[in-house]
Amino acid sequence: MSENCSHDCSSCSANCASRKTGEMPKDKPHLLSRIKHVIGVVSGKGGVGKSLVTGLLAAEMTRRGFSCGVLDADITGPSVPKMFGIHERATGDQDGIYPVTSAGGVQVMSLNLLLENETDPVIWRGSLITGTVRQFWTDVIWKDVDYLFIDMPPGTGDVTLTVFQSLPVDGIVIVSTPQDLVKMIVGKAVKMAQMMNVPVLGLVENMSYLKCTDCGKELPIFGKSRAEELGKEFNISPVARLPLNPSVAAAADDGRIEQVREEALAPLAEKLAALPEKK
Repeated sequence: MSENCSHDCSSCSANCASRKTGEMPKDKPHLLSRIKHVIGVVSGKGGVGKSLVTGLLAAEMTRRGFSCGVLDADITGPSVPKMFGIHERATGDQDGIYPVTSAGGVQVMSLNLLLENETDPVIWRGSLITGTVRQFWTDVIWKDVDYLFIDMPPGTGDVTLTVFQSLPVDGIVIVSTPQDLVKMIVGKAVKMAQMMNVPVLGLVENMSYLKCTDCGKELPIFGKSRAEELGKEFNISPVARLPLNPSVAAAADDGRIEQVREEALAPLAEKLAALPEKK
């Protein structure tokens, strides 16, 4: 145990001997919230399309008849509201804070929905950032949500640790790209999940290939796909490969992510739909 230990593991990233993984009490959601499943979407590095995959999964599960929400835990780089075409501010009253609902019915909570201007930078230290993420769970009223997707910031830092320790996460989806460093990056995310007793539900390799519009051939412009190889090595199933698709990127930029459907995510959506109810 560190000599400066505060005995609050939720705000500490040290892996000291006194930490008892999996034994910390979870934060309770708002009394008026109803949330069945919590799914984290993580990546070992930035720029891999983690938020895009979060939006696609929420949209896909909504199409399958489930009520979904997205908790944007990337406090300093929130992009979820724009992707869903949401620009108004969140509201609240004496009961709590209300997420904003997208045109397709997805409930969204993000710091961008609380800022005066959505382009204002968030220049905060770690403790304030992690505290805000926890408040998005405890103070926001999530109404009858079957799947709450948490869009994590990249890496294995304070926010990811706080979410794993403080929220009842059913499992995570890891997002990667087909670059040489991906094995090490995915490995870090898998090992952290194992340390925190959080199941890995699937692996999504984004920008896996570019499909030729003339011949239909898959062009591996960022290198050979490593998705299946990593899935076998880390015992992750299902594995999905998403193409580099300019029209999908344009839809996300224009707030039309709910209009996009990626068939490659179907096996993962089926696995999520089959998760057992919590007792």
